[in-house]
Amino acid sequence: MKTTFILICATLLTLGVTAQNKVTGYVYNDLNQNNKKETKEQGISRVAVTNGEQVVLTDGNGKYVLPISSDQIISVIKPSGYKVGTDANNLPQFFYNHKPQGSPDLKFKGVAPTGKLPKYVNFGLIETEEANTFTALVFGDPQVYTLEEIEYFRSGIVSEVKAIKNVPFGISLGDLVGDDLSLFNPYIDAVKEIGIPWYNLMGNHDMNFDAETDALSDETYEAHFGPANYAFNHGKVHFIVLDNILYPDPRDGKGYWGGFRKDQLNFIANDLKFVPKDHLIVLAFHIPLSEPHGDSFKDEDREKLFSLLKDFPNTLSLSAHTHIQKQTFFNASQGWLREKPHHEYNVGTTSGDWYSGKLNEAGIPISTMRDGTPKGYAFLHFKDNQYNIEYKAAGKPKDFQIKIFAPKVVAQGKRTKAGIYANFFMGSEKDTVLYRIDNGEWQSMTHVEDYDPSYVALVYEWDTKTELMAGRRSSNPITSTHLWRGSIPTKLDVGIHKIDIKATDMFGNEYTKSSSYRVEAAK
Repeated sequence: MKTTFILICATLLTLGVTAQNKVTGYVYNDLNQNNKKETKEQGISRVAVTNGEQVVLTDGNGKYVLPISSDQIISVIKPSGYKVGTDANNLPQFFYNHKPQGSPDLKFKGVAPTGKLPKYVNFGLIETEEANTFTALVFGDPQVYTLEEIEYFRSGIVSEVKAIKNVPFGISLGDLVGDDLSLFNPYIDAVKEIGIPWYNLMGNHDMNFDAETDALSDETYEAHFGPANYAFNHGKVHFIVLDNILYPDPRDGKGYWGGFRKDQLNFIANDLKFVPKDHLIVLAFHIPLSEPHGDSFKDEDREKLFSLLKDFPNTLSLSAHTHIQKQTFFNASQGWLREKPHHEYNVGTTSGDWYSGKLNEAGIPISTMRDGTPKGYAFLHFKDNQYNIEYKAAGKPKDFQIKIFAPKVVAQGKRTKAGIYANFFMGSEKDTVLYRIDNGEWQSMTHVEDYDPSYVALVYEWDTKTELMAGRRSSNPITSTHLWRGSIPTKLDVGIHKIDIKATDMFGNEYTKSSSYRVEAAK
């Protein structure tokens, strides 16, 4: 009898532990949009739900079961044809933060204790008409360090896209703030004014630097935005949002390194099992897979990511972090496993060159980036599983896509080492840039990797002025990857001569820009 009693107790204890280590719930059609599952609201089958590593599909009744630990976030992977509710700040509510004891004691507050796991963790979805042709709005690095910079961001960026139409959602690609995580709320207050659902991801300036492990470096981020790794669908596009910052750097315990933990790679692998192979996979993270300076990304992790994507013919990566704009194409020599290269778009930032430079007429720093790209944001246009990208320079007309630099005046008939430069902000060496003088024949410009002379002149104005300028000196220039050069004709009549530039990007978009220079008799 005693032995039987012990066995029964042991069985009950085991069952209890098993029950506590599982989370279950329903994904359902939230007809009245009150975020509470009611009897008449039916479950939705074959919707993916994740604990941040494992991914399962709901059954015929909309039910899921997942393993859970004492520090995990359960989230639904929004399917196409549905939307998730948002809170008062326009932040999508697609997750449940499970931290019974709360976050550890850190400098910036994390998640408060969530207590006992509910019997069901349910996710309401709202059925909606969702077109396969749509546009997303993308911000790189708002990176506000002060409340003053919050106002620069609000006035210089948010006000320009406030109440935007026909854009179902936006996303910021990390470095939402600049190390001071108490600025998360002012940042959220600014972005909510845009008036559309807004996704976020974590950057290296959004971390808890006093965390001892990478898994705990996102505690304050999680308290404000939810999981740092998640996914969702819209139309025929599958978005995977990732924290790709390893902190502390596993090589020496100092600083950070671009890469992924094993559980993150497992999440990507498990998530992709349920994504149709003909859909476009868009990965969004902060640090580029290949930065221009130094060993900034773990090669092994990039190779593992590429291996997971090898069966998907349509892919795109979005990154920020560099405060420049760049197009990168990965091929077999960089570990890409398909014939068509993988495109990574390193997006120009909304903070530009960290809110530096001269002040415009509204008192906002012009903040041109070090490669000559004006601060701004991007529109990603999707049609089925294809995409097209449009960059928008803040405070400029939509067609401002090229900056021309040429001498103001040249001597008639004299040879000169000066040239005509065109900085095509969205360009890459794959693109075609032409120029002509006085409506003459179009000629090819030469792609060069050099400093943009327009930006050089902007920077060194700070060093040559005899009076102090308002604002903060811009950063020193770096090589631009989207710069073209043409020779400047001098064997022309004395007078003003028109320059026309025509650039065609990888998507077939054509842009033009005009300028002029003057020819004078040699002295």
